[in-house]
Amino acid sequence: MEGKIEHVSVILPVSNDPLIVGNVSSRKSLKRHWNQLSRFQKNLACIVLAGVCIFYVIFFVLPLNEPSRSSDVMDPMEHIQIAPFKERHERFASSGVKEIKLTDTLANPPTEEPLAKPVGQQPDTSLVQLEIVQSEPKEIVDNEESVLEETHRVAFPGAKDFKGPTNDRQRAVVEAVLHSWKGYKEYAWGHDNLKPISMGYSDWFGLGLTLVDTLDTLYIMDLQDEYDEARTWIDKYLKFDVNREVNLFEVTIRVVGGLLSAYHLSGDRMFLDKAIDLGNRLLPCFDSPSGIPFSDVNIGSLAAHAPKWSPDSSTSEVTTIQLEFRDLSRSSDNPVFEKVASRVNVKIHELDKNEGLVPIFINANTGQFRNFATVSLGARADSYYEYLLKQWLQTGKKNDDFLITDYQQSIRGVLNQLVRTTPNEKHVYVGELLNGKDFKPKMDHLTCYLPGTLLLGYKNGMPKTHLRLATDLLETCYQTYMKQPTQLAPEISYFNVNGESETDIYVKTNDAHNLLRPEFIESLYYFYAITGNRTYQDMGWTIFEAFNRYTKVKNGYTSIGNVKNPLNTRPRDMMESFWLGETLKYFYLLFSDDRNEIDLDKYVFNSEAHLLPIRDD
Repeated sequence: MEGKIEHVSVILPVSNDPLIVGNVSSRKSLKRHWNQLSRFQKNLACIVLAGVCIFYVIFFVLPLNEPSRSSDVMDPMEHIQIAPFKERHERFASSGVKEIKLTDTLANPPTEEPLAKPVGQQPDTSLVQLEIVQSEPKEIVDNEESVLEETHRVAFPGAKDFKGPTNDRQRAVVEAVLHSWKGYKEYAWGHDNLKPISMGYSDWFGLGLTLVDTLDTLYIMDLQDEYDEARTWIDKYLKFDVNREVNLFEVTIRVVGGLLSAYHLSGDRMFLDKAIDLGNRLLPCFDSPSGIPFSDVNIGSLAAHAPKWSPDSSTSEVTTIQLEFRDLSRSSDNPVFEKVASRVNVKIHELDKNEGLVPIFINANTGQFRNFATVSLGARADSYYEYLLKQWLQTGKKNDDFLITDYQQSIRGVLNQLVRTTPNEKHVYVGELLNGKDFKPKMDHLTCYLPGTLLLGYKNGMPKTHLRLATDLLETCYQTYMKQPTQLAPEISYFNVNGESETDIYVKTNDAHNLLRPEFIESLYYFYAITGNRTYQDMGWTIFEAFNRYTKVKNGYTSIGNVKNPLNTRPRDMMESFWLGETLKYFYLLFSDDRNEIDLDKYVFNSEAHLLPIRDD
């Protein structure tokens, strides 16, 4: 052993640096190991190395070189200035001395808290939060926050005060509103309608229809935080100088009506200014050869035209703008809005009618009704009759007003030509005249506004025949709900005439959908408000529970495709703006302990359930 040890020798490099020894040894070791690898192992190692390099480039190098948001391709909705509710505003937090970052709660809701507050919870008094990026004295923040809060929560002159829900049924409706609002705020903020199942949105005109439609609902329910959210978006982001095709009727009842209602309830001039701007952009519709307005207008280019699908407008479209345009004139001291809308009243009054009944189409170029068009109190004509009465109420019930004369004549025509009774269960209903003459036992759910309108007319002096028809129709409309397994009404109901059906009320497959419509709840509200009979509240509660059972989904409420099968309702993934603007508002008022919470001698509801004041002249 000793001999073997003596013959062992170690050769050291000249350098005394031990690291060099390690490096040389390491290089030789790595090279030797690499040469010992098989070809497959070498290829695999190369692939892994290339993958690591690609990962590094994509996730660490490219983001540093991305262009700013301002240089991206413009989103197609960008031009309507929809507030990016879910977008975080980190781009404002660049380094700087004494920089203050403004975190708007509308654009950046706290993710750790629920978007919808439980009913009865005290509202957060800080509408806008100020976050200091670098050191800033706290008292300065508090002062700025107080100023901002005061600006948004000022009590405007003439503002109407609401106390919020007073019973469990009203609180349940408020919960439905908050649930719907939470889904809209999360997935469709600033857009027209929520798609609650796919967690997206649908735009019709790109004017935030749900936001504007819900304003007075939030105000009446005393949901101050949610109202402030909507008000701030409208103030900052609702612009009308955009290249947008809109429908005169829909935008008038929803947007102009919603803004005016919010103005009258809150006293906030901002809403009136927005309504005046939009009203001016709708005026080109009235520049037609006949004075009957075109149905559509581009509010950016101010070019008006007839609908693309037909040369004619719906009769309801041209006769359901007068309440809003008259109020716009009275509120702005500009007579032009009332003048052009009232001229339509005169022209319709002068046309020949069938006992006051009108066809559902009219031509803006000729000013004449379409020959042999359907006569109906449902789609495309319904609110013509409603606005005859409500305009008369709005202007102080003048004795010599042809509007109330036309209304009385039309109801006589309904009683003489459209009212029928089923043979077995004696359901009274209002049918249609195809081609203006052939009776069809079909009634839209839209027609269920009529009982409430008839009762409102009776309250203001119309004959007892109107009251009898109102009570009979209300019961029939209720049965269109109760006869379905879901206890939700279809869009259209048919009625037995001569025994062609086993049941007196039946529904065709294509008409079995429910769109969360408000018309019957509207009538129930009028019946309760005028009579004080709480039976109508119980009827409404049954239907409200059915809506909760079959249309409520995780992120809101959805229309359904089939009311005939509780196990297969076929959700349609759409929450129309009138669900919050009308249906839930009427439910809330229907369940009020004070049936005069809205004084029907001081206010009139427009066709979208927006409140407009009654005037003496």
